[in-house]
Amino acid sequence: MQKSRVTRVGSLLVGLTLVAAACGSDDDEPAATDAPAETEAPAETDAPVETDAPVETEAPVETEAPAETDAPVETDAPDEGGSDGVLRLGGILPETGNLAFLGPPEFAGVEAAIADVNAAGGVLGNDIEWLPGDSGDNGEVANATVDRLLAEDVDGFIGAASSGVSLTVIDKITQAGKIHFSPANTSPTFTDYDDNGLYFRTAPSDVVQGAALADIMIADGAASATFLVLNDAYGTGLLEFTSGPFEAQGGVVDLAEIYDPKAENFDDVVAKAVAAGSDAIVVIGFDETSKILTGLIENEVGPAQKLIYGTDGNMGNALAAAFDDPTVLAGMRGTLPGVDVDGQLAEFRDQLLAVDPDLVDFSYAAESYDTVVIMALAAEAAGSDDGVAIGAEINDVTRGGEKCTTFADCLALVQAGTDIDYDGVSGPLEFRDEGEPTQASILILEFDETGTIVVDGSVQGSVEV
Repeated sequence: MQKSRVTRVGSLLVGLTLVAAACGSDDDEPAATDAPAETEAPAETDAPVETDAPVETEAPVETEAPAETDAPVETDAPDEGGSDGVLRLGGILPETGNLAFLGPPEFAGVEAAIADVNAAGGVLGNDIEWLPGDSGDNGEVANATVDRLLAEDVDGFIGAASSGVSLTVIDKITQAGKIHFSPANTSPTFTDYDDNGLYFRTAPSDVVQGAALADIMIADGAASATFLVLNDAYGTGLLEFTSGPFEAQGGVVDLAEIYDPKAENFDDVVAKAVAAGSDAIVVIGFDETSKILTGLIENEVGPAQKLIYGTDGNMGNALAAAFDDPTVLAGMRGTLPGVDVDGQLAEFRDQLLAVDPDLVDFSYAAESYDTVVIMALAAEAAGSDDGVAIGAEINDVTRGGEKCTTFADCLALVQAGTDIDYDGVSGPLEFRDEGEPTQASILILEFDETGTIVVDGSVQGSVEV
């Protein structure tokens, strides 16, 4: 199924709907959450689809002048797949690299979902098979993992966490006729990407997060802002979709500084931010954010003196751990697509902890859980584990039919021939034709006086279709 490209992002309806903040609970115990980071520097790959099984012929035709072919024929159509009755999923999630802190909650979410699916009877009468793999934080690691998993005949890939890393493997995966499903990619690039109808994500586009962050800044009284932005698809995309709504509400962008995350130091970036003198400074980055914040604090323009904001790439416990005294981050605010696992989904949190007792953060765990359930239900609806067949059903199992919220309940409806509308642990989903949710919750995060991340409310956003 080719996704429709008629619908375009642009009609964003974001309303500030603040829910009870965790820091205001009776027991005064903050709700901890972790901000997954999307690493950037997207690398493009023009590599042709690799196949492990070359076509064999028993009796080659002899000819005096055989036709020579030095390059494989390129096609936009995915390879023809097959169904062996077993849904086999492969992981391209961060086990190593500067995103490794994001791996544990994502792996836990996937493994919790697989346990639930298999306990309910599996898919097509068989257990899901799970082949985990590392994405690292660059295309080299991810591509090696994808090659290995393609050779093992997986039907769908879960990951990567990073938009940039996903962009290095998306063509290889989708042209092989396999599902590419990320729980954490937020770059708007994917909305209209030519993916043969095989790329999906449970994380919302940064069109939603950007507008939410702009709303929060205006509500906090920021009349002017400086943006310090990682130079990649994620960083520049989120800059566009934050600065635009900020200016539309009367805010002034004094400076938008695009920086190289691998720079030896960020003294020049910090100096420009200090000179700009804005009411607020927004850092859209990853682990290098700690170096930038150190420079700002040393110049007395840190969270104690100025409105400082982060995003899903840096708002987490990993940022606080980079400082000997994490209290210097007190007051820094930011956004994270997701749900408050501690506050809203305590039972789900406990399920994740049963999978991984060492979990301290839960970012994108719910979205990871839902990627598995959606693919499992789509395979049941298709009656096949073939990637192309599954892809043709994914959007529809999240919208328009009878509501259901667990795999077991949804499975019974599908097997009875009922059209379903799966509402997941990450939210109502309601995928549009482009393979992404039209509704999303954006958490408002803040470092409290101890330097611990707490949830200070949420913004509900949607994109019209």
